[in-house]
Amino acid sequence: MTTTFYDEIGGFETFRRIVHRFYEGVATDDVLRPLYPEEDLGPAEERFLLFLVQYWGGPTTYSDTRGHPRLRMRHAPFAVTPEAKDRWLVHFREGLDAVELTAEQDARFWDYVTHAAQFMVNSFESPAPPQP
Repeated sequence: MTTTFYDEIGGFETFRRIVHRFYEGVATDDVLRPLYPEEDLGPAEERFLLFLVQYWGGPTTYSDTRGHPRLRMRHAPFAVTPEAKDRWLVHFREGLDAVELTAEQDARFWDYVTHAAQFMVNSFESPAPPQP
């Protein structure tokens, strides 16, 4: 039986901890929070958790319930700027730091998320300042 990265780093609980810590940061981030239209971040947290679990070799619950990830399409309505990408990575780094991965595991995960975050950038315009 082949061990997946999902199993190697501790399975569902490890991913849950990473994603929960990530969303704790998003909840108070003035750049990222406006990109989440739902008042409750719980559903977004659940979707991201299930996506990462599936991507790294865990259960396929994400695709079973939502179909193909189509990440660029799903994020197209939101202006993902380089600044938003950088803030996203700050919070994801906090999530990874909250779990005890080996240096190799951390590097593998970080390499994936940094490339994925760059791939999601779809706007180079700063959002308009709020009108009085």
